[in-house]
Amino acid sequence: MSRWGLTIPLMGVPLAEHRKVVEGLTDLGYTDAWSAETAGTDAFTPLALASQWGPQLRLGPAIVPVYTRGPGLLAQQAATLADLAPGRFVLGIGTSSPVIVERWNGIPFTEPYRRVRDTLRFLRQALAGEKVSDEALGVRGFKLDTPPRTPPPIALAALRPGMLRLAAREADGAITNWLAPSDVPKVRAEFGTEKELIARIFVCPTSDADEARALGRRMIAAYLTVPVYAAFHEWLGRGERLAAMNEAWAAGDRKAALAAIPDDVVDDLLVHGSPDECRERVRAYVDAGLDTPVLAVLPNSETQVTDAVRALAP
Repeated sequence: MSRWGLTIPLMGVPLAEHRKVVEGLTDLGYTDAWSAETAGTDAFTPLALASQWGPQLRLGPAIVPVYTRGPGLLAQQAATLADLAPGRFVLGIGTSSPVIVERWNGIPFTEPYRRVRDTLRFLRQALAGEKVSDEALGVRGFKLDTPPRTPPPIALAALRPGMLRLAAREADGAITNWLAPSDVPKVRAEFGTEKELIARIFVCPTSDADEARALGRRMIAAYLTVPVYAAFHEWLGRGERLAAMNEAWAAGDRKAALAAIPDDVVDDLLVHGSPDECRERVRAYVDAGLDTPVLAVLPNSETQVTDAVRALAP
């Protein structure tokens, strides 16, 4: 059976209330729990808790930005999780976006490809217990006091060919986002088939297609107007379908941007329908070449998110 992941924390559920949910995931058939880091919880704290609540789950952040922590602190946090969940932790790193890095954290978003590459190489050495200096990263003589007994695999956030090829050459896997099952073969063509491909998939289990599409439009407009995602969908061949949204968004007309997103694009990128229909759609990603689907369950008026976790179990 393929892996079947869940994004934690669940939307709308306080982190302190996750214990019962996480404790039951393995019995439901979930194999993984993956966090994220935007403007909610940090990426590591939910995983630290889940490492004790779900001792059979594989855990990982998807993803931790390489800019918002110093390389040494990033290595320390990764080592801590690797010790809490030996053999069960995967470190997911990536560039994040100019909004998160520059606008929210006041850090220049410069040379993203080089920053990810150099951070990946630094982490390989540091997590193996080596003393590391890296002029490009500004690191001099860093060494972990207690390197993990089992250094974690490292997966890179990768959307387009350059980063996908870097992940194929130097990482243990790639993490992608906001794509349809039909897009997976194009990603695989650049990344290859030898290493793990992980994707977060947004799932809204409801019979109300209008509500699901309205929610999907808001999320698509928020994400896919970000330049890196706009370029990703241009590469995937969806540029013309999203052009009107991008033009309206750039002009400051948010309402027109939402209205410009075609139904078929929403249906491509957001999984919705009955739990059985959603599960079948997620399996289509796996059939197309995805190794690890990571469900991000969206609240809706029909299904409580905790109930949806049970309903969407494999």
